[in-house]
Amino acid sequence: MIGFIVQAVITALGLWLAAEVVPGVDFTSTGALVAAAVILGLVNAIVRPIMILLTLPLTIVTFGLFLLVVNAAMIGLTAWFLDGFVVNGLWAGIGAAIVTGVVSWIAGSVFGSGSRERA
Repeated sequence: MIGFIVQAVITALGLWLAAEVVPGVDFTSTGALVAAAVILGLVNAIVRPIMILLTLPLTIVTFGLFLLVVNAAMIGLTAWFLDGFVVNGLWAGIGAAIVTGVVSWIAGSVFGSGSRERA
């Protein structure tokens, strides 16, 4: 449970940064930002694995670059569920996916995964 909360905070930070630097991504309130982070976490846990499996041949052909489109679609799906979160188009979604992915990657490298055993 604590891991989900930490991941939601990191995702919220990434979405906030995406709203600041990517044109076409916006939030109406802080509550919408937090709700978007939680919904994105749920969408990534439930829908994203199915989408990755269904688009595997296309992902292989594009050497993994199609995963950016899948991640953008998950952000777009989150925006579709939530009125206070706006993503205008595919390119805004791809930009938001890149920013949130980089923020998650940096946070993972700084804080570690937590699942590794410490000697």
